[in-house]
Amino acid sequence: MASSYREGFVFVQDVFSGIIRETDSGYEFEYDKDYLSSQNPLAVSLTLPLQHEVFESKTLFPFFDGLIPEGWLLNVVTKNWKIDRRDRFGLLLAACKDSVGDVSVRSEK
Repeated sequence: MASSYREGFVFVQDVFSGIIRETDSGYEFEYDKDYLSSQNPLAVSLTLPLQHEVFESKTLFPFFDGLIPEGWLLNVVTKNWKIDRRDRFGLLLAACKDSVGDVSVRSEK
């Protein structure tokens, strides 16, 4: 596992499910072991199926990138929180605390 810089706590239907990390080599997503052993855990997405192994990617996982607002709402987020629109992980952490749908990414458990 590479050293991490920033991380977000991922929730599925308001249940903590795992951690996404920004690392020196890209990104990692890991399901929480308690979540995996819980009754009827749900996968974050079809592209991130339930597994004990850590997912690794050089770019932000497309599913998480897809949670980030677009258009005028992205402009509002970048202006109000003063986040560079190229900082996709920063945008994910700032704007996806209460996303539409089942998955949210928060800075705290």
